Amino acid sequence: MVKVPPHLQDVTGNLSENGFAVTGTWYHGTSSALLASIQQEGLKRSGDKALRQAAKKTMATIGNSFKETLEPVFLTQSKTLAYYWATQTVLRRRARFEGQEEPRVLAVRLPAAQQEKVRPDVGAAAMLMIAGDAFIEFLSGLYEGQGLPVPALDSGNLDRLDYLNRLGMAYIDADVEPHCLDVLLP
Repeated sequence: MVKVPPHLQDVTGNLSENGFAVTGTWYHGTSSALLASIQQEGLKRSGDKALRQAAKKTMATIGNSFKETLEPVFLTQSKTLAYYWATQTVLRRRARFEGQEEPRVLAVRLPAAQQEKVRPDVGAAAMLMIAGDAFIEFLSGLYEGQGLPVPALDSGNLDRLDYLNRLGMAYIDADVEPHCLDVLLP
């Protein structure tokens, strides 16, 4: 179970029966090990180079090819959800790399032209089918904690906007400059 620090708990006032509010500030969950690079270079599409290299090396070891794709920058409108995804990033990285890593949340304040490019992350359907039970359980707990009915969250039958509104999953298919990012205190 993910224990969200109090200063990142923002579902009160941000979550309603219609889902998560969109305020114009987005959030991104990451690992403390990636912060220095992010603060220098911004959020890059397909950003975790070390994890991609490890996957590429593993595929080469077993004789398969690894085709790199350009993944978008994943966003959410909730600090709480960003923290959840940050913990998942740390878990994935701990499976490959030694060292102390902690979840970190970034506030993302995009210029107006980039705000218009944020889209519901319908591509998350595949991710939810593979490892979605833990996320759906976490998300259901957020709804229940606010006394709200848990929406039907069958990833195969969700409307496009449900990924944004009900699941808090969005993306931008562009890099995000460092000046648009603020690290929220741990």
